[in-house]
Amino acid sequence: MRTRNKTLGYLVPIFALCVFMLVIYGAYVPHKPAEIQRVVCIKFKPGTTTQEVEKHLRDFATMKKAVKDVVAYSAGHVQKSDNNGEQFDVIHYLTFRTNEAAREYSLNADRVAFVKANEGHWDKVLEMNSNIEK
Repeated sequence: MRTRNKTLGYLVPIFALCVFMLVIYGAYVPHKPAEIQRVVCIKFKPGTTTQEVEKHLRDFATMKKAVKDVVAYSAGHVQKSDNNGEQFDVIHYLTFRTNEAAREYSLNADRVAFVKANEGHWDKVLEMNSNIEK
């Protein structure tokens, strides 16, 4: 019985140290940085309601959650000014770790379904990929 208690007395601090080391390792090991950013600009057809635009934004945000390769996502309405000619209404920013992930996103079934469901409201779409330079 005494040997068992002695063994547990040694194992508990060792276990605690291992857990601490794993936490520190996870916090300080650098993860692979994102390489590709995709910008999606959309101009809606005249007569598209605000509710339809908001639904578009919600559906896009939901769709990107179904795509595992999206590292970061943000979207917003284009700020109107006198100079820009109001070419687009909404911009979506998606970030991917690799170029392959960005290509796979283009072929994703959820994305294709989203495009088919919403393209009737779109007047103009611009999609571009760019490298993220640090």
